Amino acid sequence: MNELILHETALAMVAPGKGILAADESTGTIEKRFKSVGVENTESNRRAYRDLLFTAEGGQQWISGVILFEETLFQATRDGTPFPQYLASRGMVPGIKVDKGAKPLAGAPGETVTEGLDGLRERLAKFKQIGTRFAKWRAVITIGDGIPSDYCIGVNAHALARYAALCQEADIVPIVEPEVLMDADNTIEVCENVTDRTLAAVFHELFTQRVLLEGMILKPNLVIAGKKNPWQADRKTVAEATLRVLKRRVPAAVPGIAFLSGGQSDEDATAHLDQIHKLGGGPWLLSFSYGRALQAAALKAWGGRAENVAAAQRAFLHRARMNGLAASGRWESALEQAA
Repeated sequence: MNELILHETALAMVAPGKGILAADESTGTIEKRFKSVGVENTESNRRAYRDLLFTAEGGQQWISGVILFEETLFQATRDGTPFPQYLASRGMVPGIKVDKGAKPLAGAPGETVTEGLDGLRERLAKFKQIGTRFAKWRAVITIGDGIPSDYCIGVNAHALARYAALCQEADIVPIVEPEVLMDADNTIEVCENVTDRTLAAVFHELFTQRVLLEGMILKPNLVIAGKKNPWQADRKTVAEATLRVLKRRVPAAVPGIAFLSGGQSDEDATAHLDQIHKLGGGPWLLSFSYGRALQAAALKAWGGRAENVAAAQRAFLHRARMNGLAASGRWESALEQAA
């Protein structure tokens, strides 16, 4: 493990005013996105779509790194430059999603555990040779009747730490993503409690398994009410609750926190990040690692048509800029209205 390389890479991933593009949708997930705009889910369409995102002129001003799906890692731009090489040449750190998805957890109805540890050491070595400098693993924590159980939180925290240790062994920065879903009808108070329990377990396991905190990035959910709850807290309340949990559970040694967008609207994801900065943030660099919240407008504008690439890139760059401004507390809603 090269601690200096890990720390420097982690800092680059959460550089002030920048964030990480999560373009790591699985083939199944991107099929759902493509269907929503009438695009056929083919390898060539997936490559073309990722190409328009990655090659948007000026994107590197707001995007520090990109999480790739394994298929995308071996694809190239229109001129034949491998995507990892192209991203690195533009100052964007190439990364890779390495988990194999959430599967039903034995003996725990309604709960899941993320799989993919078998053979991970060998896969990481291969990805490193191609130019990958960071990885991502997502654990899914569901809120429901009597769940999440300590069992579910514990096994997912253990797997996250095992993955993180293997990444650092290969000099790859791990993004540790324990996502408490916002799909239910729970209150913001319930989300705060579950997020607190989850982060406590995750950092206990990271410490136990000797993960270098200075060489990782945390990708947590915001503390927010379930989307089926008719009462939603205002943006300041969400930011306050989120910071309260993070300050309680996340050591200052962690270089940065890159929030996930979950099921938030594009503007809410931006506004919440901005509000967290306006409240003073914390001892870590605070950034974003968004997928749909960066891509939805671009995907709609593109619609699978080559003549729409420029319009799609403009839509993507607008969202990237808005979130880049939010990542330094400089976003205002008037900027959305002007656009």
